[in-house]
Amino acid sequence: MAKVGIIMGSKSDLPIMQEAIDILNEFGIENHAEIVSAHRTPEKMMEYGKNAHNKGFSVIIAGAGGAAHLPGMIASITPLPVIGVPVKSRNSIDGWDSVLSILQMPGGVPVATVALNGAKNAGILAAKIIGTKKPEILNKIVKYKQSLKDKVLKDKIN
Repeated sequence: MAKVGIIMGSKSDLPIMQEAIDILNEFGIENHAEIVSAHRTPEKMMEYGKNAHNKGFSVIIAGAGGAAHLPGMIASITPLPVIGVPVKSRNSIDGWDSVLSILQMPGGVPVATVALNGAKNAGILAAKIIGTKKPEILNKIVKYKQSLKDKVLKDKIN
């Protein structure tokens, strides 16, 4: 079974990153979350990035605030798709530093980037990537999208 690695720079990112964990659990996708700091545990980050594909991961979601180097550094050393979640942290510049650090990657080192604090969308994107090879996950995505449509159609004003 495909699984998603969820990493974050510090425990303070967990309330945001929990949304990715929750939506992946809803889709029945195995995931594993851990703290991997690009600045405070660079050796751990390098080991994680180099070996994630050997541990059965299909996609990595990396959340980080402030300078937000984690998603890009992981993308530079893993063959897996990386989805970056910019996190608005207490030391950020309204989150713009995180957004731009993740979004503005050099050619050859792509990071799919979601909105500021957009971990739920990162989880959905990871599920869609996995769904390209796993029909059971694709079917869950189709049902999820239908539920979004149904909710809008059910909402009435007056």
